[in-house]
Amino acid sequence: MHQARPPAWNTLERHVKKLKTLRIRDLFREDPKRFETFHVEAAGLLLDISKNLLTEKTLGLLIKLADERYLDDWIVKMFSGSRINITENRPVLHTALRNRTGAPVYVDGKDVMPAVTAVLAKMRSFTDTVRSGSWRGFTGEPITDIVTIGIGGSHLGPAMVTEALTPYARRDLRMHFVSNIDGTHIAETLRSLQPGRTLFIVASKTFTTLETMTNAATARAWFLEHGGTENTIARHFVALSTNTDAVRAFGIDPANMFEFWDWVGGRYSVWSAIGLPVALAIGFDRFEEFLAGAHAMDEHFKTTPFRHNMPVLLALVGILNINFFGYTSHAILPYDQYLRRLPAYLQQLEMESNGKQVQRDGNPVSYATAPIIWGEPGTDGQHAFYQLLHQGTLIVPADFIVPVKSHNPVGEHHRLLLSNFFAQTQALMNGKTLDEVTEELRRSGVAESIIEQLAPHRVFPGNRPSNSIMFEKLDPFTLGALLALYEHKVFVQGVIWNICSFDQWGVQLGKDLATKIYPDLIGPEPVAAYDSSTNGLIAYYKRLRES
Repeated sequence: MHQARPPAWNTLERHVKKLKTLRIRDLFREDPKRFETFHVEAAGLLLDISKNLLTEKTLGLLIKLADERYLDDWIVKMFSGSRINITENRPVLHTALRNRTGAPVYVDGKDVMPAVTAVLAKMRSFTDTVRSGSWRGFTGEPITDIVTIGIGGSHLGPAMVTEALTPYARRDLRMHFVSNIDGTHIAETLRSLQPGRTLFIVASKTFTTLETMTNAATARAWFLEHGGTENTIARHFVALSTNTDAVRAFGIDPANMFEFWDWVGGRYSVWSAIGLPVALAIGFDRFEEFLAGAHAMDEHFKTTPFRHNMPVLLALVGILNINFFGYTSHAILPYDQYLRRLPAYLQQLEMESNGKQVQRDGNPVSYATAPIIWGEPGTDGQHAFYQLLHQGTLIVPADFIVPVKSHNPVGEHHRLLLSNFFAQTQALMNGKTLDEVTEELRRSGVAESIIEQLAPHRVFPGNRPSNSIMFEKLDPFTLGALLALYEHKVFVQGVIWNICSFDQWGVQLGKDLATKIYPDLIGPEPVAAYDSSTNGLIAYYKRLRES
């Protein structure tokens, strides 16, 4: 049984039929102040949604849809510690990790902020010790390389943020991240390291995650084979976990275990102890600036009316494009090399959160939920897949993201980058008609017979939606605000789709099957327990392995 869609949904469907007859370029022509109407600023960010096919009426209907899904109530529930992760019966309180006011946040009547503050203080102390050089390895030398071993949210967040904030990092403290269970990842990382100068951070809440613990065991063996001892493991391994017994059994001193809680989802965990690699790279004062940026966006999200609320507007435009125009793919296009891993980070945030097929009550959804998220930095993407964005049969909305100022103001590089940023969103919106192409070719002196042949190939449909996000400079505060913007966008869309955005049962299925298949790969015996394809592929593996 499908839950009835809110009335505004049906009204929007009728409205969009009329909207499809309009062109964005004409909306700009009719309203010279369209940018002023459809952009907002908050927490150091500017969001422009004016290059989407929408009007004030469209936005009003989308806000009505949010109201009919009781978005206001859901925002209160999340920030107050209600158990909105209904399938795991957990609160969702990553916002408490960056609560800079010190105001209490309660879970089951207990204020969690003292525990959050204690972990942050422990992180500061450890970070200062390592960065000052007073933390010494078994050779008596300071740490020069830090290897973080994790997967999913324990990897993508810290890896992305650490790279994004490279200008603020210690260049002599090299950061490495290992996630893939493919042995190549850990082998290549270890190849150039010196055990006496290397610190390993093992990030696993349960300390049982297959990929993480397999890589951690390999790192431990490498350490012991290259001069380390059981007694010195504690100087070279720390844990981000809650399983004290497993951490101690590994050889890590529980004093060097940094706790986080089950109300912190993996893809929302970079604000917690999982962010320790970030703090080590940029220093704890800068890490607190990162938290402060996210907190500023939290406050904006909590207190701002929906019409001017940046996460809400970004979410509603996404709803419009996915559910009413049928655009089920979305590109993330950062015009900043330091943000090259942002598309992968947002891929997990959006697709793992909202890639769901049932509503909160267990009934099937009858509409699209999360889009396919992908992307690359500009201008590399322009010379790869932008052809499809401009002239392909699929329409792909996109977020263009750029800083006004570069950390590396080399010659004219950044001005040229910005000119491309501005040009691409304009080109996607305006396109180029057959008449415009024909006239352009005529002015160039091209013969009419050639014009007739060439012109169709140079037509650009235009009317392709995009959002623009700008900020002064990519610093810790701004990055924190940017990531919190997308977190809240995902939350708002989950509320409107009536799904649980905070579980990930689809991830578990593959893990369970892999655990079942693994023993069948060990011996020479033929395998017949699965479908003919899986049996045949395993047989092929065994044949080549033996040969």
